[in-house]
Amino acid sequence: MEQLEQKLIMKLKSHFLDIIDIENGLLHFDEILISMLHIVKEVTGAMDASFFSMNEWNKQLLMEASTIIDKKPSVIPPSLSDYDFQRTVIRQQLPGFEEYNLILLLKKDEQSQGCLAIKGAHETFIRFSDDVLEKISEECARFLHTARYFVKTILEERRYKQLYRVTEKFHSSMNMDDVLGEIICTLQEVYPTFTYYLLLSHDNNKLEDLPIKDLEYDSENIAAMQAYVTGVPQFEDSLHEKRSVLYAPLKGKQGVYGVLQVIAPNSIVFPNNEVEFITLLANTAGTALENAQLYQQSKRLIKDLQLINETSHRLNSNLRLAETMAFITEQIIQSFDAEEVGFILFSKDYKELKVLQGSTEFFQQKEARLYIEFIKRKVEADEEALFIGDFNLEGESRPACYKSIMAVPMTQSGVLKGIAIVMHQSPYHFSFETFKLLQSLVHHSTLAFTNSILREELEKMVVTDHLTKLYSRSYLDDKIHQSMNEDHEGTFMMIDIDNFKLINDTFGHQVGDDVIIQVADLINANIRGSDIGARWGGEELAIYLPGVSLNAGLVIAERLVKRVSESTEPQVTISCGVSHWNRGRYDSYPTLFKRADKALYIAKQTGKNKVVVQEHEEGNK
Repeated sequence: MEQLEQKLIMKLKSHFLDIIDIENGLLHFDEILISMLHIVKEVTGAMDASFFSMNEWNKQLLMEASTIIDKKPSVIPPSLSDYDFQRTVIRQQLPGFEEYNLILLLKKDEQSQGCLAIKGAHETFIRFSDDVLEKISEECARFLHTARYFVKTILEERRYKQLYRVTEKFHSSMNMDDVLGEIICTLQEVYPTFTYYLLLSHDNNKLEDLPIKDLEYDSENIAAMQAYVTGVPQFEDSLHEKRSVLYAPLKGKQGVYGVLQVIAPNSIVFPNNEVEFITLLANTAGTALENAQLYQQSKRLIKDLQLINETSHRLNSNLRLAETMAFITEQIIQSFDAEEVGFILFSKDYKELKVLQGSTEFFQQKEARLYIEFIKRKVEADEEALFIGDFNLEGESRPACYKSIMAVPMTQSGVLKGIAIVMHQSPYHFSFETFKLLQSLVHHSTLAFTNSILREELEKMVVTDHLTKLYSRSYLDDKIHQSMNEDHEGTFMMIDIDNFKLINDTFGHQVGDDVIIQVADLINANIRGSDIGARWGGEELAIYLPGVSLNAGLVIAERLVKRVSESTEPQVTISCGVSHWNRGRYDSYPTLFKRADKALYIAKQTGKNKVVVQEHEEGNK
């Protein structure tokens, strides 16, 4: 009998050795467990053999495997501990095990691994002594322990090979989104039953299919914040929710870039053997994220420097101010994804504002005034740049159209010259990096803006009469010649203040100068920006209207004669001689001037305070 039992145990051991076969690929613990149960069933002659594992957190016995396919799992409640489980072999039926005839408790180093529940005819198990059944239990316990260790070793080898592969992939990519996606992909492959979330401190990605959450600083998730702040993995166990959570920081050399949240279901304590692998993966990913972020930062810095360099080069290329501002506006719109860009200059007393040409059209509209006035007050009060993510107009019932606003003061030699304003309708549209770049761009550009303005003011002074602020006669001559080469027609008029000598003799030369200034101001008020008002000499003035017909020119001349008579103090009148040219007949500047001068002479000789037209040499009006 003893020899038969020894043969039975040797047969059992032999079959157990055959199960773990690396070449055949039987490396999953579930498969090994079922194979073990079939061997026990065969050796004992049982009808069914099932394995119940002990759940540590609630002390329940849970059926983990059975030789009967699709057998419904059963749970044995903790009350079973009332029975004598100090014995290895139990031949009596116990609550929850009513269908089984034999129970073998599996222990290894005094640690319970669970139990084997065996079903069969009563006479089947009578032939086995308790000693041989204890031997079967001992061999099964030893085999399960060895199998678990073997599978764990193989899986760890695979995991670390996978970690090596993932590390190579991490460091072959400089795209942060690729790194984040690879983290989740790897975890899903290694731990398919776990749940994962990436808790990121700021928006690093555009991947909507990744399980990403914002890591909020006022969050109630203390463990996640602790992991982020300290850089040390944290744990959160929940008996009520039957789960354990690991928070592994995504840590690089320069800081922590987020937290990896891993949720292990049906576990009161996070499995220790998984903590090391997940932590290594998180640290590797943190380093890769840091490298990718530094790479992206370096690319952005290079792009920013190129923008500043190109802008500085264009600003110093003697462009006209309007061209300069249009160029800067276009650069900001493209680089910052802005919708509106405005450059506003202040007068010396800060009371008047001037929107520079080249700003977007919105800043020429009435609605822009509310934004400009608010920003002007804030910049003057705080003397700092503004970075607003969700703007609301003060005292306005309707919400502001533009929510994201950046405003940078344009300062030269400590003096506030104006402000640069960049806006977008979406809230929180601009990043702080963009704000810093705008500050640098405006800082580098302000001197060029100022120089461009001064240069154009100097150019204007060269071609402008000091007393009247009208253009000089030489400038008028140049513009008429240019117009006669480029336009299809034009109207020229010469103006003389009537009885001007009497004004000087009666009121003095200072009043005489003031009268000339009054007439010059009325000229500027009654012509377009493209028209040219000039001082011809003494009390004689001139106007040239490029592209304007004779009839339209007459209307302007007659309106001017009337307004001078009505508005000057002391009251004066003017006489006006008008001439016109068009491409329909040959003409030249000398003949155009000669006709206007002759018409003026006729106006002076025939009563003054009137307009006379000299269309050509033979005709007059």
